[in-house]
Amino acid sequence: MKTSDGKKRRLRLGMVGGGPGAFIGSVHRLAARMDDRYELVAGALSADPAKSRAAALELHIPAERAYGSYAEMAAAEAKRADRIDAVSIVTPNHLHFGPAKAFLEAGIHVICDKPLTTTVEDAVALAGMVRKSGLIFGLTHNYTGYPVVRQAREMLADGELGRIRVIQVEYAQDWLTTAVEATGHKQAVWRTDPAQSGPAGSLGDIGTHAYNIACFVTGLRCEQVAADVSIFVPGRRLDDNVHTLLRFEGGARGMLWASQVATGNENNLRLRVYGEKAGLEWGQENPNYLKFMPYGKPPVTISRAGAGATASAKDASRIPSGHPEGYLEAFAQLYTDLAEQIAARNEGRAPIAAAMLVPGVREGVEGVQFIAGVLESSHKNSGWVKLPTTG
Repeated sequence: MKTSDGKKRRLRLGMVGGGPGAFIGSVHRLAARMDDRYELVAGALSADPAKSRAAALELHIPAERAYGSYAEMAAAEAKRADRIDAVSIVTPNHLHFGPAKAFLEAGIHVICDKPLTTTVEDAVALAGMVRKSGLIFGLTHNYTGYPVVRQAREMLADGELGRIRVIQVEYAQDWLTTAVEATGHKQAVWRTDPAQSGPAGSLGDIGTHAYNIACFVTGLRCEQVAADVSIFVPGRRLDDNVHTLLRFEGGARGMLWASQVATGNENNLRLRVYGEKAGLEWGQENPNYLKFMPYGKPPVTISRAGAGATASAKDASRIPSGHPEGYLEAFAQLYTDLAEQIAARNEGRAPIAAAMLVPGVREGVEGVQFIAGVLESSHKNSGWVKLPTTG
């Protein structure tokens, strides 16, 4: 994006949510600034108007753009000559739909945390708004920003694994092993509250990440699910453990496990894919390496920016191999890709192909449909449920 004198400028970013005590807000702000593509200039950071304005001032947002609500922010920014280019929505799940709708109607691009919404109806409605508006909508399934995850996707698309047979994905944590929500822990309180999190707990929080990365890497659509959804901690209102069988198009079969009561696990997202010719494995806690296992040959470890790294992996890498990149860099990759999409739109050119890998509203709808299908299956004693086809 260029200024009137032809110089490139940072994109102007606004934020909804992410105020005092919010973990994910600071993550989004760091990710947005890492590659120097954005400047945070406006915010409605809390549901409390006074806290919202105070938090914005602490982040050096100008007073006139420190808003008391997202509705006020959308209306005011739409009228400004220097309006924000995009808004980042980092609220609890129940407050994704309203802000997204408001900013789309204001003609502003949207970057939204997952899951897209708390109901399938809202997700489908939001997808319709995005299509009608023609605006850019990014969904921050940040694990898709890891270099070797993108390499794995490229390898599968190129047929290096052959026809896919088995997909195993799991996301195991232990931070909700006890009823920490009863202690007032902010992140636990809203994630275990149906009014804020929606109908799913661990399923919506981390199960959607596992589901998304399985579909992202393989390029396959899941057609049916059979699930067992559990609550292990007494008094908890939303699930803390989920086991799901998956039937993919083309005959591939899979299993997904998401748990926040898996004692001894910190943030253990792991994907394994097996085809007729080869298999691969990747784990988020050691994310710079991809294990590739061709049938009948020794396994190969591919590093993020070393020998064997493909163009898609190198494009998403920032520093030489041997220097670890992780969670924040993967998050930053999505912001940088969306910045490229927005800048290309503003400059009347096509974005680079690698920038188009960011999940969007379609993946968001599929994630919410997955949640609904898993919950329906569990209510039917783990019977098979067909997932809708997303257009």
